[in-house]
Amino acid sequence: MQALNFHDDVLKWATTAPPHLAISEGRPLLRGLGVFHGKRGWGVSVGVRRGPRPGHGFRHQPGTPGDLRFVVSEGTVRSGPLLQIGNTTSRVDFACDPGVWCDAWSAQSAHHWALGTGHRSAELAALAELLEIEMVWSLPRGADGPSPS
Repeated sequence: MQALNFHDDVLKWATTAPPHLAISEGRPLLRGLGVFHGKRGWGVSVGVRRGPRPGHGFRHQPGTPGDLRFVVSEGTVRSGPLLQIGNTTSRVDFACDPGVWCDAWSAQSAHHWALGTGHRSAELAALAELLEIEMVWSLPRGADGPSPS
């Protein structure tokens, strides 16, 4: 996560993973990095601007000892200004206050995540059921947003 924008009710999410060009709104941008992930060194970043579309946040993390669980949230990528940090960044509206959403997502205590295209909660729920993995929503109880059932 890069920043919370309370004026536009969006989160600015950044990823260092290489993006799929199909999500790009325009040409990708290659940047040489003299500092990579906050450390001296060298690297190349490929950044794209995501077009407006439905999206979902997903991560897996340890649940009870020896178990795994999925953490899911659905939102919409919105157009607008982004910070120029050398990574793919997106403005995501999760249909609730960005601070409330951020607290709920952060409470799940995992660092790595994926921002995918489309609303895929039904597919992720089916996969979780097949694998007998718990699936939780990052939105707090009572917040506006999709329901897992």
